[in-house]
Amino acid sequence: MTSPREIELKLEAGVHDIAALATHPLLQAQGGGEPETLSSTYLDTADRDLLAAGLTLRIRKTSAGYLQTVKAATESAGLFDRAEWEGPVQGPDPDLDALAGTPAAAILAKASSPGLEALFATVVERTTRPVTYGASRISATLDQGRVETGVGDVPLCELELELLEGDASDLFGLAQALAETAPLKLGALSKSARGFALLKGKLRKPSKAGAVALDGSASAGEAFRVIAQSCLRHLRLNEDVFLHGRDAEALHQIRVALRRLRSAFTLFKPMLAGDATATHLRSEIKRVSEPFGEARNIDVFLETTLPAEIARRPDEASLVSLRESLEAERLRAYDTVLTILESPSWRGLLLDLVAWIETGPWRNAAANAVRDEPARDFAADILEKARRRIRKRGRHLDRLDAEARHRVRIEAKKLRYGAEFFASLYADRKVHKRHKAFVSALSDLQDHLGSLNDLATAHDVVSGLIVTEAGGEALFAAGLTAADGDATAAKLLSAAAEAHEELLDVKPFWR
Repeated sequence: MTSPREIELKLEAGVHDIAALATHPLLQAQGGGEPETLSSTYLDTADRDLLAAGLTLRIRKTSAGYLQTVKAATESAGLFDRAEWEGPVQGPDPDLDALAGTPAAAILAKASSPGLEALFATVVERTTRPVTYGASRISATLDQGRVETGVGDVPLCELELELLEGDASDLFGLAQALAETAPLKLGALSKSARGFALLKGKLRKPSKAGAVALDGSASAGEAFRVIAQSCLRHLRLNEDVFLHGRDAEALHQIRVALRRLRSAFTLFKPMLAGDATATHLRSEIKRVSEPFGEARNIDVFLETTLPAEIARRPDEASLVSLRESLEAERLRAYDTVLTILESPSWRGLLLDLVAWIETGPWRNAAANAVRDEPARDFAADILEKARRRIRKRGRHLDRLDAEARHRVRIEAKKLRYGAEFFASLYADRKVHKRHKAFVSALSDLQDHLGSLNDLATAHDVVSGLIVTEAGGEALFAAGLTAADGDATAAKLLSAAAEAHEELLDVKPFWR
């Protein structure tokens, strides 16, 4: 079996949009082959040993016969860079001898139940066309079909652009040109990942950020690329969930993904200092997503603050009016979020982000000493500086005003995200134990500061109701709720100050 590297940009669109792309001038100028129907079956052991090892096994039926393929799974947004071992086999059954020399062979040899079973299938009509764009040769593949499982099916509508020869910037340039006439979105799931998610019942469920896997020998630049891509993937997975069903947790995870991405920009600022595009993109992310925070504040009030107030005052009828007013406000806020997520400018921003991550000035500069230094050395330096800022700004935390506490909270988030981003660089058992203790102490500080922040956002929600001229009962209940919350502030401040001191007592894991 051969083992070339497959590098492709995966984009998603609707059924009608894929059909329209088939007639796009950029995909027509040089002609192309006839559509071909491809049927693929994905297999694994009963214990999913291959999946656990980050591998997938596929048997594909084509017009020329059967192909057996092993792929190394990736977690990315849009861009897929995967090791692949592929070769012909005699029929629809897996050929174990042909797996020799692939990572799958070693996994199956160790498996307690090495027998393979079919898990799900895909059926697609594929059209592949050669494209010359700029100075590059690109393969454009249009796939339209479905994933079929025993628990249900889902449609597949994808455009894959693979750089065959030339400059990666041309690949993204073609994607952006096509996106001007079709609502293309970064793909977040491979076909196999979509099938496994459907089997697990997680395809349209909110998801938290996955662990970032960094190679121990990675440079700072390589680490940033992997981290930024993981943030975009986290964002896209939850964006699809929110677009499908207005899920409040999905909205929360979208905001977490954006905060993590912006924190990555900040943590890697020494490396990105000479790249003006980095500054622009970070500012644009913050500007465009501002309404997401407003919607989330209402969610927190409705799901946390208000239920606690109703429990305190079960006979207060005005709280019902407050809930009704806020439900109406949430609908309007969600409409605003949906409008943003469905806009061409939002889709374009995400395409710009992934293009910049892969081909931006920060990567192409001939001299960038920070980019090329070991990621572990870079991580130790920036984490140490972040810890010092928290120590300095959090001094006498219980005496700080709300704005100063908010700055400490932001610094704590950056340090927490940094600790998560670089965790895989500190995999030694002893260091891992210190990492766990450090993150736990940092999480306690964040929790207390977050509760104090919820009190501040409760006042923002009340102000919003005043602007929208809510009824008198709702306004009375909102003011009462905010006042009751403020009564707990002193206790929260004391707990936050104690958590700050405990954090400083924990030995940093990067030393």
